[in-house]
Amino acid sequence: MPNVLSEALDGYLTDLMPERDEVLTEMEEKANAERIPIVGPLVGRVLHQMAVLSGARRVFEMGSAIGYSTIWLARAVGPEGRIYYSDGSEQNANQARRFIERAGVADRVVIQVGDALELLEQTEGSFDLIFNDVDKHDYPRVFDLALPRIRRGGLLITDNVLWSGRVTQPSDDRWTSAIQEYNRKAYGTDEVWTTIIPLRDGVAVSLKR
Repeated sequence: MPNVLSEALDGYLTDLMPERDEVLTEMEEKANAERIPIVGPLVGRVLHQMAVLSGARRVFEMGSAIGYSTIWLARAVGPEGRIYYSDGSEQNANQARRFIERAGVADRVVIQVGDALELLEQTEGSFDLIFNDVDKHDYPRVFDLALPRIRRGGLLITDNVLWSGRVTQPSDDRWTSAIQEYNRKAYGTDEVWTTIIPLRDGVAVSLKR
């Protein structure tokens, strides 16, 4: 996957991390071999830490793929927490279900297949944390849809906001321009306090005031 850090810095930070367990390690190897988009261990650790720091118990994940980030979040919310997995691929969901069961967190994960934005609208209640990793052209819509569903003090976290550096230049590409619009919204809206963390492909963390 794209990485805004130099290879040396990314390798240094990754080497500092503790070894992941068998399930996460297998998922990382599978994603690398089959070019499956997952957040990777550095961002997974950020998600886990942010969930713990915010006291998250109810999380909606938009674009969950094979469930790698789901497991990091599920372990953070604890046995009383609830993670809503969403992905448009039944194949991804079936793989995720198996990994989530092996990771021992199936009791706190609700797996849903379909359009993540529609599934969020259909799922009642507010959330402590929403993680956004859907198709990039939908990012501005996600911001508008997700923000009202997050409690005060909760987090909206979005992956790929630096887009391999392409966000630094004007672009006619709809994915790039949508990410640029998302970033402007995230920094220009008084309702949230946003910081972009330049790990992997850029992670935007927005705290709802």
